[in-house]
Amino acid sequence: MDLNNKVIAITGAGQGLGRGMALSLAQKGAKLALIDLNEEGLNKSIAKCQAAGAQAKGYVANVTREDDVIATFNQIIEDHGEIDGLINNAGITRDALLIKANREGVIESRMSLEQWQSVIDVNLTGVFLCGREAAARMVEKGTRGLIINVCSISKAGNMGQSNYSAAKSGVGSLTVTWAKELARYGIRVAGIAPGYISTKMTKAIKPEAKEKLVNMIPLKRMGKPEEIAHSAVYLFENDFYNGRILEMDGGMRL
Repeated sequence: MDLNNKVIAITGAGQGLGRGMALSLAQKGAKLALIDLNEEGLNKSIAKCQAAGAQAKGYVANVTREDDVIATFNQIIEDHGEIDGLINNAGITRDALLIKANREGVIESRMSLEQWQSVIDVNLTGVFLCGREAAARMVEKGTRGLIINVCSISKAGNMGQSNYSAAKSGVGSLTVTWAKELARYGIRVAGIAPGYISTKMTKAIKPEAKEKLVNMIPLKRMGKPEEIAHSAVYLFENDFYNGRILEMDGGMRL
């Protein structure tokens, strides 16, 4: 796909990886439909993309709400006439052990239903809703587009992340399933599974914990947001990449 003048929607575009991918696509001449619940962060991303010379418009929406998602994608079509790509990037973490007990076997804490459900709602149901609506509009317009689902190294299972790992494993399965279902319409589906990337979220990790994580990465450093953004551009531009997940973890395996 030649990205120049293509309409690309990105969820979770108000910060971090979403903003980084938006900027890289802006530099390729894409028209950007940026989606986030945080209007302040969204406006900053829009400004940065416009400064890079791209057309960028923001949409404040909650990806866990079906009505919000449908209305947002309807508005994108009204504003731009079509949609050529979607990056399903929105995600949250609510880390906790399933249960934690003391030496006497007394349960001290457990992952709450709210911690579980909030992560499933954003990271899995949000991907489903946005992917469905983007695909529907691509089919209606006869667009040979691409959906990128941002997965994670945690899809293999990660201690303290029952909710996040389950959601990202589901995202991986959706990627393969949709690639098989949507190919008949000329729509590709692919995934990116980042490892530990230097973002606002990872900067909050305690220094001793961060050092331990970095030592687990063969390259001995965290990834950069622009390296994930480069991967997204590659997936758009390589028309034979389909139904697979590009692992961007520096060789780390959980």
